[in-house]
Amino acid sequence: MSYYYQLPILICCKLQLSSQEKQKAHMARGLPKQKPITGVKEVIVVASGKGGVGKSTTAVNLALGLLANDRSKSVGLLDADVYGPSVPKLMNLKGNPELTENNLMRPLMNFGIPCMSMGFLIEDTVPIVWRGLMVMSAIEKLLRQVDWGFLDYLVIDMPPGTGDIQLSIIQNVPIAGAVIVSTPQDIALVDARRGAEMFRKVKVPVLGLVQNMSVFQCPQCHHQTHIFGSDGAKELAHTLGVEVLGDIPLHLNIRETSDTGQPVVVSSPNSPEAKAYRRVASAVVRRLADKAL
Repeated sequence: MSYYYQLPILICCKLQLSSQEKQKAHMARGLPKQKPITGVKEVIVVASGKGGVGKSTTAVNLALGLLANDRSKSVGLLDADVYGPSVPKLMNLKGNPELTENNLMRPLMNFGIPCMSMGFLIEDTVPIVWRGLMVMSAIEKLLRQVDWGFLDYLVIDMPPGTGDIQLSIIQNVPIAGAVIVSTPQDIALVDARRGAEMFRKVKVPVLGLVQNMSVFQCPQCHHQTHIFGSDGAKELAHTLGVEVLGDIPLHLNIRETSDTGQPVVVSSPNSPEAKAYRRVASAVVRRLADKAL
């Protein structure tokens, strides 16, 4: 084919490339630039593809486990689940945050952990019926208008799924790593994989998976039953090329201590359940150190 006939094709291809480059530049201008949270050294997000897998309980006990393992470290907890905040109940906290001279909210404190949640700003029974822009504004306030002081780790309890809130946090704040929580059940693992793939797409390191409710042990005969299946998260971790940070059993002690606002890591520190969470915390710190090398 002569150059004369090739010329329209070349022009068309060049125009397409030019259009794509303009689109990329426009998108880049539209994305917010990541800005560290003042005073926070590393941000760890705890996420799940779906609700009901124990993500918030894991986030709370992870934060407490990080502190219990190394008392020289300072750890904070941010509840980013705007529609269903759980941290106030799990951490036995009530009340409205006070404001500093700079008009920043002071986190509420319990068990040595400063906490911030939308649950501190609304009544317990009031539903949050907000559209996207209002939710994004609330997340921005929770991220930027809180006086955290100095923190080695800020653990963020993310809402379930892979929606606007997750992307807003990821695009605004440098994330040191993500912890994915799932039960071994197939239906939960499908969504956990979606969550992990989302973090990979936006270049957030996946530190590993926590296999929650991994086994139930009868308190009478001590027989173990894998109610939600066995080793599902381990198989998914192998597929994704990440590690399992730990296994958390399905145990009455975890449920009871969570419901009373006395997390198992602080209320039963020598129990096997508390030790399981502390092992997860140790694995998270190790993975962060490996990533830094």
